[in-house]
Amino acid sequence: MQEAFYICALVALLATLGVVTNARPVHALLYLVVSLLAVAGVFFALGAPFAGALEVIVYAGAIMVLFLFVIMLLNLGPDDLPPIMNRKVKWLYAALSAVLVALLMAMDLGRRLPEGGHGPAGEVGAIGDKLFGDYLLPFEITALLLLVAIVGSVVMAHREPRR
Repeated sequence: MQEAFYICALVALLATLGVVTNARPVHALLYLVVSLLAVAGVFFALGAPFAGALEVIVYAGAIMVLFLFVIMLLNLGPDDLPPIMNRKVKWLYAALSAVLVALLMAMDLGRRLPEGGHGPAGEVGAIGDKLFGDYLLPFEITALLLLVAIVGSVVMAHREPRR
C-alpha cells in the first residue's frame, strides 16, 4: 500500500501542475479530474474507502460536470484568457516547487504510513447517523442553497440579450 500511496500522490501532483499550467480550460478540467481521481486513490491507499468513494462520486463526478457546464456556457478559449506570467517566472516557480517537494520528501523518507482507521468514526453508519441526526438542519440548508445556485445559474444562462 505504501507504493500505491506514493504513486497516486505523484500522479495527483503532476496532474495538478497540468491544471495550473494549461491555457485551455477544458484540458485543465481534464487534468483536474485526473488529479481528483488520484487523490481518491490516496484515500483508498490510506484505508479510507468511504472518503475515496465520496471523492470519486462528489468531486470527480458531480463537481466536474458542473465545471464543464460553466466552461461550455462561457465558451472561453485560450485567446480569451489573460496571460498568467512570463516564462522566467514560470521556471522560477517550478524550481521552487521542486525544491519544496524534495525537502518534504526528504523529511518524510523514513516514516511509514499509518494503518487505516478502523474505528466507529470511519464507518458509513456512524457518518450517516451524525449527518442525518445532529447535523440535519445544516445539511438541509446546504441542499437548499445548492438548489438556489442551480436555479440562478439556469436563469443567468437563459437570459434574453438586451436590445
